[in-house]
Amino acid sequence: MGTALTLPEQRVVLQNVSWETYEHLLSDHLDASSPRFTFDRGVLEIMSPSSEHEEYKQALTLLVEILADELGMDIRNLGSTTFKRSQLERGFEADACFYLENAGRMHGKTHIDAAIDPAPDLVIEVEISTPALNKLPIYADFRVPEVWRYGGKHLVILHLVGTEYIESPYSLAFPKASAAELSGLVQQSLSLKRREWLRVLRDWVRELS
Repeated sequence: MGTALTLPEQRVVLQNVSWETYEHLLSDHLDASSPRFTFDRGVLEIMSPSSEHEEYKQALTLLVEILADELGMDIRNLGSTTFKRSQLERGFEADACFYLENAGRMHGKTHIDAAIDPAPDLVIEVEISTPALNKLPIYADFRVPEVWRYGGKHLVILHLVGTEYIESPYSLAFPKASAAELSGLVQQSLSLKRREWLRVLRDWVRELS
């Protein structure tokens, strides 16, 4: 099997991995927050996040939670839950994922079956380094309607159109939220104290509504 390693997220890619091996790895790391596994028809990416990666992820997660709260939207945050389908030979563990439009439908469900249940309405990926594996075809196969990709400075919003993702200046889940504003807010999370930043977030959302 060939391997490739990139930093700072420490991504290892293995070729010619069987579905059974992927299932065993998931089982062995059932209660662990890392590493995170992505499987694409025999190609396996194993990603161990850095502290910088996790800081951005937490900022984006809080941003989504506050947006939903201030806008009176139901939400279900499933973090890095594993979504896998043996029929597709694909599986993913995003940095964060949320049910918004389908939050009511998924309320109270303790077991997610990706073959039956809808995909998350929003997936977030932090990619500080160049991703070793292109996950967009996987998300498209699962019919994830919106993906946010954050590279350390700029947020890119992608909407699923047919079988491809198209970049958009505005969010599908939160139509008044722009990629430019969201990028700026995440950057502010690094310079402001947490309580100050949370106030900035809530004030910004209230101006949107």
